[in-house]
Amino acid sequence: MTASPSSTPPASERLIMYVDGFNLYHGLHAQAGRRLLWLDLVDLAERLRPRSDVVAVKYFTAPVLDEPDALSRQTTYLNALSALHGDRILIVNGRYQSKTRTCRTCGSQWVEREEKETDVNIAVTLVADAALGAMDAALLVSADSDLAPAVRTARRINPDVFITAAFPPQRRSAQLRQLMPASFPIKEPRLRQSLLPDEVAAPSGKVFTRPAKWR
Repeated sequence: MTASPSSTPPASERLIMYVDGFNLYHGLHAQAGRRLLWLDLVDLAERLRPRSDVVAVKYFTAPVLDEPDALSRQTTYLNALSALHGDRILIVNGRYQSKTRTCRTCGSQWVEREEKETDVNIAVTLVADAALGAMDAALLVSADSDLAPAVRTARRINPDVFITAAFPPQRRSAQLRQLMPASFPIKEPRLRQSLLPDEVAAPSGKVFTRPAKWR
C-alpha cells in the first residue's frame, strides 16, 4: 500500500523587497545614465528571487524639490508602478531639504539638496515587518551601511527571517556584506530585463508613458 501524497504543497517563501530609491537611482545613473530608470521593481524582485513569493515591494523615495520637470518624470514613474502592480507596490515618501552652502575662500553661495528620512523609514519598516512576521525573507536594495543596525534588530526580533542585500550598480558596502554574506550585486543585464513597458495603462484607462529623457 502506497502512502497518499500530501494535499497541501509546501508554502513558498514570502518575500518583501525594500528599495532605497536614492541609492538605487544614483547607482543606475552612474551605470547607464537615465536608460535604466524606467525600472519595474516587482519584476526585478521576482527575477532576483525567482523561488520566492514576492508579497510586496516597498519603495522609499522623496519627491524631487524645485525641479518641476524632474518631479513630473518621477510622478509618472511612480504612477506607472502603482497602475501595473496595485497593492504589491508601496511608495513611502521622505523629503528633500535645501541647505545654502558658502565657499570659505571666495564667499560664493550655492544650494544643496539633501535627502532625508529614507534610511530611517526603511529601518522602521523592516523592523516592524519582522516583528509582525510579515515575511519569511527580506531583500534590501541598497548599499547604505546605516541600515546595518536595523538588520541586526530585525534578526533579534525574528531569528527565522532571512535578510540579504542586493547592491545597486556601482554601489557596494563591505559592512553589509559582512553582516549578510549572501549579499550580491545587481547586474546590468538583469536590470535591462526588468524595464517597464514604454506605456503602462491604469485600470481607469489612463496611460503613463516612459519619459523621453529616460529612453
